[in-house]
Parts: sequence; C-alpha cells; structure tokens
Amino acid sequence: MSMLPKEIIILGTNGNCIDVLDTICDINDSFGKTVYTCKGFLDDDENKWGTALHSVKVLGPLNSAPTYHDCFFVNGIGSPTNFWRKQEIIGKTRLPIERFETIIHPTASVSRLSKIGRGVVIFQHVTITSNVRIGDHVIVLPNTVISHDDVIGDYTCIAGGVCISGGVEIGSSCYLGTNASVIANIKIGDHGLIGMGAVVVRDVSENVVVVGNPARVLRRTVVP
Repeated sequence: MSMLPKEIIILGTNGNCIDVLDTICDINDSFGKTVYTCKGFLDDDENKWGTALHSVKVLGPLNSAPTYHDCFFVNGIGSPTNFWRKQEIIGKTRLPIERFETIIHPTASVSRLSKIGRGVVIFQHVTITSNVRIGDHVIVLPNTVISHDDVIGDYTCIAGGVCISGGVEIGSSCYLGTNASVIANIKIGDHGLIGMGAVVVRDVSENVVVVGNPARVLRRTVVP
C-alpha cells in the first residue's frame, strides 16, 4: 500500500527556512517520488502573511500552528542574533514534539549508531559519525563534521563548515559560527556563542561569547 506524502509547514521565512524547502525538494528528487509536500510557512511578521516564497504561501503566525491538524512541522529559525530565543519561538506553536519532522538532506552521512532527535534539520554534505546524540530542534548547516561520541543539546544551531572533534558536549540553545573548530572532550555550556572561525581548546561556560584562535571570552550572551 502506498503512503501519502507528509504535509510540512516550515517555521520562519529567513534564509535557513528557504534552505529547508530546498532540502525537502532534494529529498523528493532522491526518492523519485513525493515524500513531502510543503503546505506553507508560518511567521510572526504580519506583513508577510498571504505572500509567497518560491510559490509557497506564508500562512500566518506561529501560534496558528495547532489549527493545521494533519501537518508536520520543521523549524528553520536560528541565527547569531536570536539563537538563545529559539526555544521560546518554537514554544509559540504549542505543539508536542511528535508533530515535528526531522529533515536530513540526501547528501548527508549519518551513522546508524547515532541518535537524532525530533525537529532536527541536517543540510548538505554534513558528516555525523558513530555514537553521536543530537537533541531536538537542532539545525546543522552544510559541510559540518560532528565526530564520534559528541552530544549536541536541544535548540542548538551549528553553522556551515564547523568541525567538532570526538567526545564534545554542547549544551542547549548554543550557536557555533561558520568554520569554528572544537577540540576533543570539550564542554560548552548552555547559550554559548562560538564565533566564526573560533578554535575552542578549553571548556566554555554557559552564557558567554567566545572568539578567536585560541578562543577567548569576549562577553556574556544576552539571555533574559
């Protein structure tokens, strides 16, 4: 018996959200059939409601999510300016975790020995090796490597080209900037922001921004 395609609604309308739409299309192409259809976007910017992005309609605000009973959801929101609010933003949907779909680009390599949470998005050419644990609502941008035994907390965003060595523990609601590197067995606390190109060689406490090579504390993150 053939299965009907899953209807997906994407949270947000920024660049990552368009990349999620593109990834859904690539998944369909890789299977040679329609696995997903995109019903639309949700965004709190009322100026976007009723408009369309790449022929896909912006349906309304995030808190309208429960009215779409037969749809699954995926989040594309997450940047250095709002990463610490990601849990709050997704919470506006009032949806249980079971309503969120995990989207993995067909070019990504994910070990069968790793565990990936719900609502996760993994983009092109990401490599995730053995015994990795990735929490819920994590975004991993293209060309990132996550090595054996790493733990990535819920709501964390990992930008493109990041290299995380083995045995690293990253807390919830963190952001790792483009081309950052983390050596083995490091711990990064909740709400940590790792700057673009930073090389992390020692543990990072929660609620701080680190930059440079070797990474040093620049300031505290803005967390209410």
